[in-house]
Amino acid sequence: MQYRNFGKTDLLTSVIGLGAGQIGDGKIQDENFVGWFLNQLVDRGINLIDTARMYGLSEERIGWHLSWRRKDFILSTKVGYDIPYQQDWTYDCVREGIEQALQRMRTDYIDILHLHSCSKEILQRGEAIEALSAAKQAGKIRFMAYSGENEDLEYALQTQRFDAIQCSANIFDQRGIDSYIKTAAEQGLGVIAKRPIGNAPWRYEKQPFGIYGEDYWLRMKAMNLPDLGSHWSEIALRFTAFTEGISACIVGTTNMQNVEKNIRILEKGKLSDDILKALQDAFAEHGKEWEGRV
Repeated sequence: MQYRNFGKTDLLTSVIGLGAGQIGDGKIQDENFVGWFLNQLVDRGINLIDTARMYGLSEERIGWHLSWRRKDFILSTKVGYDIPYQQDWTYDCVREGIEQALQRMRTDYIDILHLHSCSKEILQRGEAIEALSAAKQAGKIRFMAYSGENEDLEYALQTQRFDAIQCSANIFDQRGIDSYIKTAAEQGLGVIAKRPIGNAPWRYEKQPFGIYGEDYWLRMKAMNLPDLGSHWSEIALRFTAFTEGISACIVGTTNMQNVEKNIRILEKGKLSDDILKALQDAFAEHGKEWEGRV
């Protein structure tokens, strides 16, 4: 496994992390499997686990199956909403979200705590940021982060209150690479890239409807990229993982074979200059108006 410094923090993150949304799926009822998968993942050297309170049973399952080895992994989650009797994005809502996350994941601290895609206007009010700051001072979280896109993320960076950011970055979502990802790196922030393979739109022969992959499928077609078949997974992951400024990229899966495959892909290193330039040029030509996918 390859590791990188997470900005100016003292964290050393695996280049691949787990996007833990899928392990929260209530349709997965075999807790023995979930426990086996999460522990195998950490044993294999993947030490960044990213979740959120909206990801079903994800936080609880991390607590059930990994709390016994808390120092073996870096825990990232997101708050700001869906607290009974609290208005979203208020100081008390964020504070209570942190308390519930600590309880669910059976831990005394969270390494990276994100405000989960709130608007620029909410950030300007300041109370959500202050709630993170208070939790950091109390030792309940180690580093403050913001997860989001476009002008909201740009404003978050302007505040210079955060230690890290999370945003979409892939072949079909390159808007942030030369803007907020570059700015974050210059500020010494850790950067987590989500959707590194763009929800794998090449899986669909025809346009899918009503899923995240639909927009990326349309972008892929508009970019007029060649048909590389099964090689797209490798090219996409290498494109994102080795983009300058990105600390780690999170992949959602519950398949250990896919995890092993992704680790082997990273061993190949950066894409060749000609392939990289072709992907960048295609986005520059067709994607000037495309915003980052929240």
